Amino acid sequence: MLELEAITAGYERGKPVFRDARLVVAAGESVGLLGPSGCGKSTLAKVAALLHRPDAGTVTLDGARVQGWRHRAPRTQRTAIGVVFQQPRLSADPRLRLRDLIGEPLRANGRRGEVAVRVGELSDAVGLGDDLLGRRPHEVSDGQLQRACLARALVLRPRWLVCDEMTAMLDASTTAALVAVVEDYRSAEGAGLLVVGHDRVLLERWCDRTVRWEDVAGTRTAV
Repeated sequence: MLELEAITAGYERGKPVFRDARLVVAAGESVGLLGPSGCGKSTLAKVAALLHRPDAGTVTLDGARVQGWRHRAPRTQRTAIGVVFQQPRLSADPRLRLRDLIGEPLRANGRRGEVAVRVGELSDAVGLGDDLLGRRPHEVSDGQLQRACLARALVLRPRWLVCDEMTAMLDASTTAALVAVVEDYRSAEGAGLLVVGHDRVLLERWCDRTVRWEDVAGTRTAV
């Protein structure tokens, strides 16, 4: 279970983006979080992914309360969550070739011996050929780079996946392909999924249930 209880979060002390947000995702469940741009849903997604410390509230992951954030989070919790962001060029190291980008989390966690096999498996799954794996981010399209970012998010076999507007910059065919990859992974691994977006039709077709932002955050402040 991924539980966010009474979360208040923002980026300036004393100026929260929202207050008292609550959200629960069960193991194996896919939940869509629907809301307009600027409402705070991406900030909540970062809290859920242990990338942003809330001002108040608790996050519980697999029955254990989260005590640390980003690099201070215990490795077992940090590696249990995979994240895909809206803009792949802001989340990809421009110096790395795509094969190194995908394998980076394995190397960072001392699992270099798994890199070749796992990168091969995931590049096939997301539709990246050998020619693309040898290129750097500036040499591929946004859709191709997002495929690599999704593969990177899955490389450690996370039990939870957070997709924050993952398909917002993609065409329909690439969107369908990446959603299929996520669903295949979720089915095979029993992973829980939080999908953040503003496309109601997509979320309702993709997810087991969709919750509206106004039903998650009790009080929203000015962004």
